[in-house]
Amino acid sequence: MTLLDRVRAVLPEKYRQFAKFLIVGGTTWIIDSGIFLLLSHTVLMSKPLTAKLIAVLVAMIINYVLNREWSFSQRGGRERHHEAMLFFLFNGIGLGLNLLPLGLSLYVFGLNTPEYTQQFVSISNFVAGNIIGTIIAMAFRYWAYKKWVFLDLSTAEQDGVVQDETPKAKPAGL
Repeated sequence: MTLLDRVRAVLPEKYRQFAKFLIVGGTTWIIDSGIFLLLSHTVLMSKPLTAKLIAVLVAMIINYVLNREWSFSQRGGRERHHEAMLFFLFNGIGLGLNLLPLGLSLYVFGLNTPEYTQQFVSISNFVAGNIIGTIIAMAFRYWAYKKWVFLDLSTAEQDGVVQDETPKAKPAGL
């Protein structure tokens, strides 16, 4: 029995989607954090907010593909372009939530150089942008994905959201 089979046996069905969401999020968090650290310690050293924005945008695109094809593959009652538009709209809001702690750290609390050491500023930027901001944005995104982006097919059909591409034939004689 593989590790994946053991996890499936232990994890109830209703939590599997959330577990996939966390795995995708963890993967894209590593991508986001890696790009942020690379940019904020090289070409964008004096612009950590810009570095974080670029890192989140790259991770967001990868996140859409992985969530669409794996985490929420059993859901989806919308046409892809509509779903993608909603995904990126809610991720834009999530981006703001993600950047908020970093912006507060830099511009409200003044945690930047020369008042503090470069090491302290680097660590506080990482904690604010990559830990606190990510947790806040992750909670919002999971809620938004389930509620509006990747609809449950049964809910979508009840709400009339499902985009059926085949025209329905009208009953004869009515």
